[in-house]
Amino acid sequence: MSDKDYRTEKDSMGELQVPADALYGAQTQRAVENFPLSGQPLPAPLIHALGRIKSACATVNWVLGLLDESQANAIIKAADEVTDGKHDAHFPVDVFQTGSGTSSNMNANEVIAHLASGYAGETVHPNDHVNMGQSSNDVFPSAIHVAACLEINQQLLPALNHLATTIDTRAEEHQDTVKTGRTHLMDAMPVTLGQELAAWAQQIRDDIYRIQASLTRLCKLPIGGTAVGTGINTLPDFGPRVCEVLTGTTHVTFRAMENPFVGLASQDAAVEMSGQLKTLAVSLMKIANDLRWMNSGPQAGLGEIALPALQPGSSIMPGKVNPVIPEAVAQICAQVMGNDTAITIAGQSGNFQLNVMLPLVGHNLLQSISLLANGARVLADRAISGFTVNTEAMREILDRNPILITALNTVIGYEKGAAIAKRAFAEGRPLLEVAKEETDLDEAELRRLLDPLRLTRGGLPDSDED
Repeated sequence: MSDKDYRTEKDSMGELQVPADALYGAQTQRAVENFPLSGQPLPAPLIHALGRIKSACATVNWVLGLLDESQANAIIKAADEVTDGKHDAHFPVDVFQTGSGTSSNMNANEVIAHLASGYAGETVHPNDHVNMGQSSNDVFPSAIHVAACLEINQQLLPALNHLATTIDTRAEEHQDTVKTGRTHLMDAMPVTLGQELAAWAQQIRDDIYRIQASLTRLCKLPIGGTAVGTGINTLPDFGPRVCEVLTGTTHVTFRAMENPFVGLASQDAAVEMSGQLKTLAVSLMKIANDLRWMNSGPQAGLGEIALPALQPGSSIMPGKVNPVIPEAVAQICAQVMGNDTAITIAGQSGNFQLNVMLPLVGHNLLQSISLLANGARVLADRAISGFTVNTEAMREILDRNPILITALNTVIGYEKGAAIAKRAFAEGRPLLEVAKEETDLDEAELRRLLDPLRLTRGGLPDSDED
């Protein structure tokens, strides 16, 4: 490349060559050269959150009389462009960088200052103006919280509500579709398919409640704490005012932390939320695996349902179709569980007044949110909404289930019931036939007591109203 492909920029450490068309400056370029590690830049939502915070800070500094109107308006315009994703290509710093996120904070400061200088027709300095009243140490953890809260509210929670509603619809369709229950993967007392599905829906709703509860802490920001939590070089009401502006522009309620030292030194709120996302991943993996089992076969497996056939399942076995959506969702869940472990380790990496694994926390938390939101929608739309039910196969399995004898425990006793079940299984005969021979109950009463749908309603044998 020729010299005209670069320009000379200068920072406190000296001069540096920067790509001529780059909106960033010397500090960003140093970070690009220092951290050629993963090739992954910050997640876009985190970059956009930095833009939101810079815009809000400029607004407050203007209101407080610390920044003149021309500079403030130029910074706000440039920062809003960053928020809108117009300059993502100018945020090249690797996720794995300095643990405070200083490189990315300065990346934002330099991009916004470069743009704002053009808009204002005067020099806008990345530190003195764009970073006024701020430090990387309070901006970056605040950006993590802002990005995560917005992604959860705008992406994850709507996806989970959609999944729960989709499951509820299928549960209602099959509230009287009886099948064999299973414990230890072995035949157990009957349940309805509707009951099985309704349990999944409740799992998802419980996950929603957990996430919403944790949001109350994640939406608190340490902005205003600046370098170490004391609020040096800014006014005491700076943080609360910035939160008010962010609340107005996002329609998500953000509040300043009661003690900003906590938000700089720890990532406890992010660790808590990651734990809730891990719990959601556990729920989704359970659902995905149940779907795989129910779909298994179709000849040599359970074959209770047939998932939508979405693509050929084998490069060598013609006609094979696999449960690709549940498999993909299970992999998402495994990734989220791994992300949570990394976030947990990162969360305890706060020494004295600063956590030094902030970019890792932001990257993993936002990846988990995105994966789970996408996974929930795909599971709902491409697996659960479209599966068909093989009622004949379920009925055949149910009719051969000797465990139905459990319904007679209070009538003939456990020992007698066990003997009848063993004989029916050994002779390959229907349970009702053997029970009729071994007890003094007539066929009509046995049919009533052993009716699978009736058994899904629980209670004692003589508790129904026939």
